[in-house]
Amino acid sequence: MPNPPSKMKGGSSLLPLLSKKNEIVLFSSTAIALYGYDQGMMSLINTNNSYLHTMQISEESSIVGIIVSIYYLGCTLGAVVASRFADKRGRKPSIFLCLATTSAGNILMFISGLSMSGSSPWSGAAIWVLAAGRVIMGLGVGGIDAVIPVYSSELSSDGARGKALAQEFQMNIFGLLMAYGINLGVTIAFGNRINGHGDSPLFRDLEELEKVQEEESDKQVGYKDMLLPGGSQFHPSMVTVMGQVNQALTGYGAVSVYGPQIFKLLGFQTRKAEYLTLGNYISYFFMMTFAWLTVDVLGRRKLMVWGAISLAQDYPSIPDLAVEIPGSVTLFIATAIFGIGWLSTVWLIPTEIYPSTSRAQGSAISVIIWGIANFAITLLTPIGFNNLKFWLFAVFSVTNAFAGWWTWRYSLESGGRSFEENQEFFESAEKEGSWVVSRVDDGRFEGMPGKQSGDDEDEESAFGK
Repeated sequence: MPNPPSKMKGGSSLLPLLSKKNEIVLFSSTAIALYGYDQGMMSLINTNNSYLHTMQISEESSIVGIIVSIYYLGCTLGAVVASRFADKRGRKPSIFLCLATTSAGNILMFISGLSMSGSSPWSGAAIWVLAAGRVIMGLGVGGIDAVIPVYSSELSSDGARGKALAQEFQMNIFGLLMAYGINLGVTIAFGNRINGHGDSPLFRDLEELEKVQEEESDKQVGYKDMLLPGGSQFHPSMVTVMGQVNQALTGYGAVSVYGPQIFKLLGFQTRKAEYLTLGNYISYFFMMTFAWLTVDVLGRRKLMVWGAISLAQDYPSIPDLAVEIPGSVTLFIATAIFGIGWLSTVWLIPTEIYPSTSRAQGSAISVIIWGIANFAITLLTPIGFNNLKFWLFAVFSVTNAFAGWWTWRYSLESGGRSFEENQEFFESAEKEGSWVVSRVDDGRFEGMPGKQSGDDEDEESAFGK
């Protein structure tokens, strides 16, 4: 099939004050906020005594991590199903199906906390109802995370894709902030006995939006072509896989989901730890502005490399400053660095490096790896904090160094180029027999178009030639 148009053309806007481009960003932003909304809810629920009592688990139990992490397993399956559906039936129908699935999961999560007898909710089976809701909600959110970036990227101009997706992920943080703020407010107002489970935002139908996905061409690209060595899309798939792996290795998923527990480790009481987590989310939201201001100027690769370097230097100071104020400042800084350098970039790159016949599957692979990696991180983080305390951040410092090195060496700069231009990188890499960015096409893909010469000297001094 031909590539979808990269620029919006004509047409009337549904809202007089918004251009059609802005409508798409608003729609996509609202959908992508679901992921952040869930994180915000679970972050505070993990320390809610009523929730722990209803589920009949202790705050130190490994089951806390299991309940959080199984959501990501649902996301991996949802990404595969939604990407297939998006290619066959279109992006919008796939998005709305995912929203319905997410709502069903939220309903199950809500009713898991209802007491049928007033003392023994679900005869001890509440945790299984909650787990089912988490998985089903994951199916929907995983699908949204797979389809929305593709939908947005295909309708944006080559020079504005980064800004559009970064703005959408800023709204992801707004969703996180909104959920956490609502939960904290209700908990303070009604006491720690109140359980909070998320409900999903509603979306308006964009009837007049231009269709992105037409009928697939006869030449289909399967997952074996993308995941097996020698496949036509194996190289871009490995860039996609390692992008999500490296994002997980930054360790920020642990900070996002277990924020109150981390601030408690720094010496704060539970309520102050919850307030500080809320403050961190507010800072996170505003610092994301710098992400969409810089991603199309500096490029994806530069932000990721310097984000990893900065986190590798920032995290080791937490054990040394493991007292309330200095440690908190360090965490606020780490959150800002992650938001600017790593939050949206790894979701953006897969939407730019695949041909149209495999773009949705590529985005699905991104969600699958994100789900598996975050399943592992959120499952192991409580164990790590129980045993290593804040020294876990020293481990994250090492993993950030690796993430920065791998990105600098193997991840191309996809910003400012058309879909076809980015595919030239992989064609050249195959001809030259190297995946090292500096050796492919004379290093043309080390930086943004027209900016790569001399722009990477600082990175080379950090990692060596």
